[in-house]
Amino acid sequence: MNFEEKLHSRSLYRCTDDSMAAAQTACLEKQYDYNLTRPSEGEKRAALLREMFAEVGEDCYIEPPLHANWAGRHVHLGRNVYANFGLTLVDDTDIHIGDYTMLGPNVIIATAGHPILPVLREEICQYNLPVNIGRNCWLGAGVIVLPGVTIGDNTVIGAGSVVTRDIPANVVAVGSPCRVVREIGEHDREFYFRDKRIPQEIP
Repeated sequence: MNFEEKLHSRSLYRCTDDSMAAAQTACLEKQYDYNLTRPSEGEKRAALLREMFAEVGEDCYIEPPLHANWAGRHVHLGRNVYANFGLTLVDDTDIHIGDYTMLGPNVIIATAGHPILPVLREEICQYNLPVNIGRNCWLGAGVIVLPGVTIGDNTVIGAGSVVTRDIPANVVAVGSPCRVVREIGEHDREFYFRDKRIPQEIP
């Protein structure tokens, strides 16, 4: 089994493969370049994202600094995905993020885990489980998404939440561990924040 097969197997493996380390370093060199781009270098950033990531849809944008184990090599972005400063992607296996999803500052999406048994951690063992985030989601500042989680379309995850289990579509969920507090419904068609009404015309 080569290192890519190990990464995506969902099984335990040892992180001691020299070829894996060399491939990861090559990816991180590009991430280093991305994080050193100037604010005016939008085209350069877009080109680097396309080189680094598995898939990048139209009009995606990630604010530097970006921190990713594999510089996005296993990350699949739909269209119009936006991530604010300080995104961390533990992308040892696939992360899928749907169209129009927004990620607040300092969001962490992790696919990698380590066994509870101490002797296995001493042997540098790891396993990876994919993460799937649906279309048109909003993850607030400081959200942490753990390995194997799926978040359904249109869902909002409140700032600071730790998402340990799947969250369905069309809900607001908050907390640590993150839990559904309500469905998105009629109130949200009239108000955009507390008692603030949605205007008939938005400038």
